[in-house]
Amino acid sequence: MSAKKNDDRKSVVVVGGGAAGVNIARPLSFKLDATKYALVLINPRPFRVLLPATLRMVVSDADNLGTTALVPYDKIFHAENGTFLQDSVRSIQEKSLTLGSGQEVPYDILILASGLSWTDPIAFPDSAEDTKAYLVRNHEKFAQAGSYLLAGGGAVGCELAGELKDIWPEKEVTIMHKQRLLFNDTYTDRYRRSAANHLTARGVTLHLDDTVEGLPAEAGPATVLTKGGLKLSADLVLKTTGPTHPNTDFIPSFDADALTPAGFVKVKPTLQLLNHPNIFAAGDIIEWNEQKQAIKAGAHAKLVVQNVLGYISGNGSSLKTYKTGFEAILVTNGKRGGISYFGVLWGLIFGGWFTALLKSKSLLVPMFRKESGLV
Repeated sequence: MSAKKNDDRKSVVVVGGGAAGVNIARPLSFKLDATKYALVLINPRPFRVLLPATLRMVVSDADNLGTTALVPYDKIFHAENGTFLQDSVRSIQEKSLTLGSGQEVPYDILILASGLSWTDPIAFPDSAEDTKAYLVRNHEKFAQAGSYLLAGGGAVGCELAGELKDIWPEKEVTIMHKQRLLFNDTYTDRYRRSAANHLTARGVTLHLDDTVEGLPAEAGPATVLTKGGLKLSADLVLKTTGPTHPNTDFIPSFDADALTPAGFVKVKPTLQLLNHPNIFAAGDIIEWNEQKQAIKAGAHAKLVVQNVLGYISGNGSSLKTYKTGFEAILVTNGKRGGISYFGVLWGLIFGGWFTALLKSKSLLVPMFRKESGLV
């Protein structure tokens, strides 16, 4: 596909094949008339990495997640009403994209859903071969360490601690977190304390309201000092503070005012870019006052699909607006434990049995595979 179209169809292009992109591209493949619209999905990897499964996946080869949680795009389009391109986006122009390979891809409607960049141990490479080697290296690294220090006590640090305790209950696991309680103040103190109690009951050591000074650039054995004056040593010191930045470096080439200083995409409540009604954005890259989660990305995707169809129909006044629902989080603690929060009423909390049923056991892998047209 080149910048010059070889047919008269309009081009609808989705950039990013994560939770938002998949749930936009697949429904559109059902709803768009393939004789009038050419649908394209662009993603750097040939597979979607299911983020809820990544921590268990990198710790060991349990549950064959290295296969089931890396979901290919070959079934993404209904009746093959679409094209998948494995590539990155270098820049945006009016009506076209330039890809990392140099290929030009035209668009009439553009949907940005390029997600976030993550740090080791869930900084997955782009190729299947490199990802396989990456998993083997991580399995060896975790198995060989006798103790772990996790710098960050949000969902990543807490869930990683639970996975480590599942496999090596005798090994020392320590979490360092800069806030006075785990997670952040989106959630009630009661929930945050309950989560801490679930971890300490498994032998996880918590150091709260303190941070590591001079965290090593690469995960490995280290002795670190904290601002509170502690000296801590571990065979494996890891940064577990979550994603590093949104994957939006290619956007300012088109609109220098499209991003916030932190790199998130400014959007209207219709999830259109402020100055470009034919460009939509969804998922973790948008600037919106809510926690970044797959469930939110799915809600964005549903709205974007509706609004793209409304925009195509020429009825701009029919576009829907996005509103965040209540905050919720399901945090695993190994396969059989965890703690969940739903921000309704006074803040509902559910423990291990409920969380394991909904998330911990399967890590939502069957549901996400179904989103991609797989069973």
